[in-house]
Amino acid sequence: MSLSSGKHRDSSTHQDTFTLTPVAKWVKVAVFAGVASSFAFSASAQEPQTETTNNQGNGVEVVEVTGTRKTIQDQIAIKREATTVVDGLSATDIGDLPALSIGEALESITGAASHRENGGATEITIRGLGPFLSATHINGREATNGSGDRSVNFSQFPSELMKKVAIYKTQDASMIEGGVAGVITLETLKPLEFGEQRFQAEVKANYNPDQANVDNSLHGDVGYRGTLSYVDQFEFDNGQSLGLTVGWQRQDITQPEAEYRSSSPSGSSLWACLNDPTNSNEGFFRSAAGDCEDQVSGSNNQGYQTAIDPTTGRAESTGTPYAWTGSSRSFRQNETSDERDALFFGLQYRPSEAWDINLDAQISDRTQAEARHDLVFLQKRVTPGVTGESLITNSVGGILQWAGEERIESAGEQFSREENYRGGGLNIEHYFNDSLTVTADISYSQTKREELQISNRGRTSNRPFISWELGEYIPNFTVTDFDVTDIANFTDSLRTRLDRENTRENEIFAGRLDFDYVLNHEAFTSIQAGLRYSELTFLQLGGTQGNGSRNEFVLNEGVASALDVLQSCQIDFPESDFLSNVSDGNLITNVGADGNVISSGTGSSWATYDNVCFSQAVVASQGGEFGYPELEYENAGTIDVTEKTISAYAMANFDTEMFNKFIRGNFGIRVVNTEVTSIGFRQGFDIVTNELGIISLETNDTIEQIEAGGDYTEVLPSFNLVVDYSEDILLRAGIYRGMSRADPSDLSYSRTFQVDDDDAPESIEDLLVGINGSGNPDTQPLMSWNYDLAFEWYPNEDSIIALGFYYKQFNGGFQQQTVLENFTIEGVDIALPITNSVTTDEESDLAGIEASFAYRWDNGLGVKIGYNYADTDFEFEDSLYGDTFVTDLNGNTIQLTEGIIPPGAVPGFSEHVFSGQVYYQIGDFDTAIIYKYRSEYFQPYTSNGTRLRYVDEVGVWEARASYKINKNIRVKVEAINLFSAPRSDDFFVQDNLGQVSDYGPRLFAGISFKY
Repeated sequence: MSLSSGKHRDSSTHQDTFTLTPVAKWVKVAVFAGVASSFAFSASAQEPQTETTNNQGNGVEVVEVTGTRKTIQDQIAIKREATTVVDGLSATDIGDLPALSIGEALESITGAASHRENGGATEITIRGLGPFLSATHINGREATNGSGDRSVNFSQFPSELMKKVAIYKTQDASMIEGGVAGVITLETLKPLEFGEQRFQAEVKANYNPDQANVDNSLHGDVGYRGTLSYVDQFEFDNGQSLGLTVGWQRQDITQPEAEYRSSSPSGSSLWACLNDPTNSNEGFFRSAAGDCEDQVSGSNNQGYQTAIDPTTGRAESTGTPYAWTGSSRSFRQNETSDERDALFFGLQYRPSEAWDINLDAQISDRTQAEARHDLVFLQKRVTPGVTGESLITNSVGGILQWAGEERIESAGEQFSREENYRGGGLNIEHYFNDSLTVTADISYSQTKREELQISNRGRTSNRPFISWELGEYIPNFTVTDFDVTDIANFTDSLRTRLDRENTRENEIFAGRLDFDYVLNHEAFTSIQAGLRYSELTFLQLGGTQGNGSRNEFVLNEGVASALDVLQSCQIDFPESDFLSNVSDGNLITNVGADGNVISSGTGSSWATYDNVCFSQAVVASQGGEFGYPELEYENAGTIDVTEKTISAYAMANFDTEMFNKFIRGNFGIRVVNTEVTSIGFRQGFDIVTNELGIISLETNDTIEQIEAGGDYTEVLPSFNLVVDYSEDILLRAGIYRGMSRADPSDLSYSRTFQVDDDDAPESIEDLLVGINGSGNPDTQPLMSWNYDLAFEWYPNEDSIIALGFYYKQFNGGFQQQTVLENFTIEGVDIALPITNSVTTDEESDLAGIEASFAYRWDNGLGVKIGYNYADTDFEFEDSLYGDTFVTDLNGNTIQLTEGIIPPGAVPGFSEHVFSGQVYYQIGDFDTAIIYKYRSEYFQPYTSNGTRLRYVDEVGVWEARASYKINKNIRVKVEAINLFSAPRSDDFFVQDNLGQVSDYGPRLFAGISFKY
């Protein structure tokens, strides 16, 4: 199956087009043809079809609509009845949301798309805008996560235990601030409002075809998801009532993934090396063997120089050709396991008609594990007379062909991530009288995450001759007289690393008080007002490796000892047909000196070993103790951020008639004050003065706590208007000012001083010349004005045609700039420069069109389509190869570097987002085919969000079907990524291929019982 993008990697230009797979185009043509033939429908011809009828004994027939048709009807109703621009999904019962995860459910909403990890939907974007521009609330409260950003990993929450999901694309003053793109809301069931006793049980078996190709030591070929839920109500003689809902799910599945990888741009392993045939001192045509970014005579770590040459005003390397090369290119085979236990609980108590008390809690514990086996081809080293002469690149410097002598490694990793979520709250609603309602809510949300990893390596002692050519999607390698399947070829420099990293804790304590006063007025229906307080904390423990600690052991006893370790831990290559979906044939071809192919070492496998066995053996050979290191709070890598927010709002709701049209909506204002405190640590130091009066900075054995902060106050007005133009046509408008805060991890505070000892400094001002560090606790939020206009036609319960226009003006953007920070050192005030992420005063725009269409024929066939197009001039500069600037004390901005790559757009921005669904429901049979498309977008790294990484366009197919055997039992089958669409990433610039991940389809089959 070819990639849905239809993108050939030999192309010298990037095609920014909205494309579909051939199958998608066929379905699209069929759907639109059917729609065109039936477009002139009348409402009377589309009366809802009876799927289930209940005779109530009084001669009245009740029509019950269920399944996919009911879901779409509810989506239409949610949109129609709201005063804001909103799209959502609701379930009649717990477990009825038609998706395998919250991420997949949200993707079916117009304008929503996901970022895929391990083959499933994780972070959600709204209208093509990245997840950091949206907010997520569970039962009206902020939710935490373990990533260090503000996006929520929706794969953490089971869709079977949610009652409703919705995306608010415009906001009113009563909503918690924080969403420029929109607000995603998840709601659990309230048992008294549900009003029925219900027990449900469901079990789904999971089978992934790619997993069947893996001899997996972590998991079998078949996984499962089991769900139980119970809802009940209790009425008491004194008029009180109590409702209870409990939901539990156990998931034990696999998430197979096969990868081609290049070095990441997040560190210092990916370089723009000079590709100038006239330069023999550096680059691919250097006269001596060595890394392409190093000079034969001169300095190391050079490459293309973007620093401004003051004599020309341009970059030092302007006009010099270059090519992107990482320290390695590799293949990765994964064995995977994903286990999750989730428990949702709700208690609703009404002591009288004047009180409504709700207590809810959500618990989710998830453990992901992977056994990774890598074949690594090191690549930066140049072979004189070969590498430069054989190099072929495309127009952006992406390498299409390479050759040279370099080491090969058989590497491996054993990875595990444990993530635990705890959330919930108490909501008390009191009706003082017919007019006044007061609601109090207190809540808590916590996410903890920890990652453990073993990293192993065995490499060649020599440098075999290697060449590779980029195929349609990934490279194919040729080696000369080297068998990658022979474990004895990897006996040099055996090494193991044991890492404990990314140990994070994110907590939110919050409370709010809301007032709702009903007015006896012909136009204004009510006034709402409220206060809210929240305290967010984010803690990431540091260690010897910044965000973690490492124990490292190297075996130096010689080839015999190394071979003993390798042979004692060797395993057969775990997977057949590895990367066959995206490769042009054999990944590795072994040829002799005569050019003839050698069968041994030719194929798509290599010598592998058990990672834990290898690590334990290497540790034992050095007399060490096998175990993961500890982390500590008082460490330079620690991030400790506290964000306190106080907000207040007032809003008026109206519902009246004007110019013979009914109008409704609201207007209000929200005021938000936020204070940030960030704690960091650095090595202690002393300022020492010698007998000549020369001062110096000398470190000592202490760890110093340092602290900084920031604050801001923003005013957020909003206005929403709905005009009932006719019985089935609505006109909608919305205006609001939105804000999106920086990620908590970006609010860290790490600072060390740069010194100048060369000029015999006699003052602190002469000694200290700059600051090294990261994080900016005074990062201001990104503000925007947002405008929406929409036309919506509702011919009947099954149909909608909606067209919306929106415009966002951003007042600021996140950019790398050099600014001055003030410090007081031994009583001396000094301003020192540091390059950091700041919120600029620049203005940028985003405009878009959003369209929704749904229609159902009388024969049971229906269609639902959503499409979003957006365009923006927002610019995000790469911190290494983009434009950077310095700002002096007078506010003058001077360019420091001239970048060689264009800036990215808003993080997560996709120009095109499309979702289409064709369903057929007749009687007790219900089936649907879904297609989801997203054009390319810039996705920041969590480890270094200042470097550009583009995720290429992709289209993914899903399918589901169910049959209702009787009123209690239903059988279901579901498939995600039906045609195995891989994910591909470009590093630094589009068309510089960095990574391809092949997931394969994921299949589920199950049975549900409802009573």
